[in-house]
Amino acid sequence: MRGVLHRLIAVILVPMSIVIAILIGILCWYSFQYRTILQNVTAASAFNQNFKSDVDLKMFYYVSDSAYATGKPMDEVENARALAQRLLEQTTEKESIDSIESVRDLCETLENRMIEIDNAETYDEGMTQLENNIYILTDLIQTFMYDYLYYESVHLSELQSEITRQVEYIIITIGIVFAIVIVGILLYVSKITEKITTPLTKLAGRVEDITRGDFEVKEPVQAEEIEIQTLSNGFEEMVGKLNSLIDENKRVERRKRHAQLELLQAQINPHFLYNTLDTIIWLIEADKKQESINMVSDLSDFFRFCLSRGRDIISLQEEERHVLSYLAIQKIRYQDRMDYEVNIPESLYPYSVPKLTLQPLVENSIYHGIKLQREKGKIVVEAVDLDDKIELTVRDNGAGMTEERLQEMRTAIINGEKVGFGLRTVHERIQLLFGEEYGLTISSSQGVGTTITALIPKQKQDEKVIIND
Repeated sequence: MRGVLHRLIAVILVPMSIVIAILIGILCWYSFQYRTILQNVTAASAFNQNFKSDVDLKMFYYVSDSAYATGKPMDEVENARALAQRLLEQTTEKESIDSIESVRDLCETLENRMIEIDNAETYDEGMTQLENNIYILTDLIQTFMYDYLYYESVHLSELQSEITRQVEYIIITIGIVFAIVIVGILLYVSKITEKITTPLTKLAGRVEDITRGDFEVKEPVQAEEIEIQTLSNGFEEMVGKLNSLIDENKRVERRKRHAQLELLQAQINPHFLYNTLDTIIWLIEADKKQESINMVSDLSDFFRFCLSRGRDIISLQEEERHVLSYLAIQKIRYQDRMDYEVNIPESLYPYSVPKLTLQPLVENSIYHGIKLQREKGKIVVEAVDLDDKIELTVRDNGAGMTEERLQEMRTAIINGEKVGFGLRTVHERIQLLFGEEYGLTISSSQGVGTTITALIPKQKQDEKVIIND
């Protein structure tokens, strides 16, 4: 089809471009000639207005030795000769050339006579030379310049008429070429329209069948244009893949739900529940009524947020309350062995986060970091606004990991191996929901601590979460 369109464009543009180029060339040539003649006529007219009177008057003052005398007007005559030479170089008509050559020669003669006037021995002799030489020469110069103006004006008028005729011829030519091009285009378009519209109509009908749910692979529409044929083949190939894509989407959804269930089951950890209940019993036996009440309340909140009314996406504020409940329970259990700090800006509260994202990271910090050292540890949970993303960080100053162990955990998370306390599941859920550019990253130093970062898109709960499948 590209070739068809190129040929169609060529049929339109090539003849028109040739005609337009010729038109522009002719007009430019005539415009240049017209402008040159007009400039010459203007310069000659300006010269003729004052040349004779100025030269005659200055020479009279000079010969009569008047108080107004400023010397011989040699500059005026030299300027007149230079003007004549310039006009001669730009003039093409023979009569005009003869006239302007006479002006140039007379200017040279006038210069010589102006020099000879200094040889006059008496006043009367000087006045005689003024009358018989200077005045006559300036009058001749003015006359020949008038002749030049006349011939150039005639030539200008003829050129204008010639331009008008040429434009008329070109307009007629353009009209004829345009009519031929239109007829050719109509014939050509009618031919290619049939080759394009017929298979396209069949292809449109096939698309309507697909939209109604007909996913049975059929014979492609046959077309001479390769693009239409490729499009038809692609439709049939697409139909063949649609069922596969639907099945794959179902598998992804099952994987996502399986990850949700697996993570939820991981949180409802029997050992965690047993240990918490043992702690509550211990508090009651120690007559610590308020602490036991607080722990039961935190445990209730913890499991309530685990369920979250069946929602998979909750607000960051809800996720914060959930992790605070968990940390409060663990704080009572571990007493002076653990402190914690949660810093989530209120401006980020409305934004959404996959349920049970922070708690598994905190659990990992407790059991793989704080619990493995004798000194008192601290866990810091933070959220940072990164314009279109949110960075959630869980940092501890626990035992940390060796470089080899750190690489094993990073590889396990990427490959989907079981590692840590729900880290793989959290990473997999984030990528299933938002794409591979999001997920968990881990950094750690032995004896210093571990930092786990979860990167998620910045989306509010009323916005549609994009599920990457």
